[in-house]
Amino acid sequence: MSHKEFHVETEEKKELYGYQKGDIDKIFERLDNAPSDYHLLYQLPTGGGKTVIFSEIVRRYLSKHNKKVVVLTHRIELCKQTSKMLKGFDVKNKIINSNIKDLPDQDEYSCFVAMVETLKNRLNDEKLLIDNVGLVIIDEAHYNSFRKLFSQFKKSFILGVTATPLSSNIKLPMHQNYDELIVGDTIQSLIDKGFLAKATTYSYDVGLTSLKVGINGDYTVKSSDDLYMNMVMQEKLLHAYTERSLGKKTLIFNNGIHTSLYVYDTFREAGFDIKHLDNTTSSEDRKEILQWFKKTPDAILTSVGILTTGFDEPTVESIILNRATKSLTLYFQMIGRGSRKLPHKDEFTVIDLGNNALRFGLWNDPVDWQHIFKAPEMYLESLRDDAEIEMNFKYTMPEAVRKMFSQSDNVTMDIEEEFKKVMAQNRRAKEVIEKSIQQHALMCVVNSKDLNGARMLSKLLSDDIESRVKRFVSCLGKTSKNYREWLIEDYKNKLSLVIGKTFRELNL
Repeated sequence: MSHKEFHVETEEKKELYGYQKGDIDKIFERLDNAPSDYHLLYQLPTGGGKTVIFSEIVRRYLSKHNKKVVVLTHRIELCKQTSKMLKGFDVKNKIINSNIKDLPDQDEYSCFVAMVETLKNRLNDEKLLIDNVGLVIIDEAHYNSFRKLFSQFKKSFILGVTATPLSSNIKLPMHQNYDELIVGDTIQSLIDKGFLAKATTYSYDVGLTSLKVGINGDYTVKSSDDLYMNMVMQEKLLHAYTERSLGKKTLIFNNGIHTSLYVYDTFREAGFDIKHLDNTTSSEDRKEILQWFKKTPDAILTSVGILTTGFDEPTVESIILNRATKSLTLYFQMIGRGSRKLPHKDEFTVIDLGNNALRFGLWNDPVDWQHIFKAPEMYLESLRDDAEIEMNFKYTMPEAVRKMFSQSDNVTMDIEEEFKKVMAQNRRAKEVIEKSIQQHALMCVVNSKDLNGARMLSKLLSDDIESRVKRFVSCLGKTSKNYREWLIEDYKNKLSLVIGKTFRELNL
């Protein structure tokens, strides 16, 4: 059997694992002993089985209490999935969607699944009242929309469930609405126990200082489109895919629709089987595209924002973050789409083109969720900013590029060290750049048969040039972005001239 022939379960899994049973017992200890209006938050990584856990909690609660349960979600897909899982636990439930105007049959049900906006509207209109609610379970509890309903269930025990107990709005921290956080198993623990696939992350350095942050605290779509639609970034994406994910079923996450469509065109022109999906795609087309993605072994799906929750395709082998985000929740959600384990899938690939791993740490790194829950502002302030991240970039020439310069023993230069030398000797700082250009020119000439070939080779040094100029500029101290961009352009122009001069000198 090839690694492509995955066996996928079609029925909802109803087996409870040891770590799930242990967490359920902890939650019931609070349910049995805390005040009836206690607010408890429970954290478990994506793929850990949160829906399984709270479905069992509903079943057990209803067997012990003569009260009703309401489960809240923020998307209709999650409503349907949750209802199906509850039925798998023999919990008869009713979905409250936009078509439900009242509940004449509410006595026939002890559990209701609702979208938060729909239920809020019905309750505000006083057209739909659910009486005797003892337990409210909130899925994806980090979304602030659920706060609108807290006042409607003042006497109920509220259980929030999330993979990331960090509010989507920093001004409304979760500790204001929840009395306590229970933390479940870590991602690494679930990998070690064989419940999640192992991620191998490949990070490609990307300059993000051109990105702007919007009022929601994350990078704006426009500034992301401007960066990720340029030819350099498209080439970097295509190179990363062919280097690390070629032939793997791949999800590409973008920040803007324009970028995703551009990615679609780039991959199509390169001969790859790819489709695009965003929130404007009709439900019919979306269903068709997801079915194609499911059955096509090496399918590539480029998308914008709609496959982070409520989407479960276990056969995904590669995740590409073709975007930067300041949202820890989104970071975990995107990577989590590839973490489902299958009999012939023990690991998956993550390609990071947004410095996200440098900002948040690797997906499976330990996270102090209690600290984040209690002091989210301190956590967010501790995150490294883009300028600091870029300052620590260490450029490494890709193996394929290094082979093109095989006749050169040394292709590196320590810009900081060279800067110290010229400063110690009271020489011009610009001599560092001049020496770097001389080295690059010689590399191009000795690895080419003619002048045109040497100048063509210089195009492969673009990333190295940018890295060296950035380090040089940082040595100078405070300089403008315009100066750095001019210096890079000037470097490349002078390199072309020095290549010509060096070629003539070596061929006299």
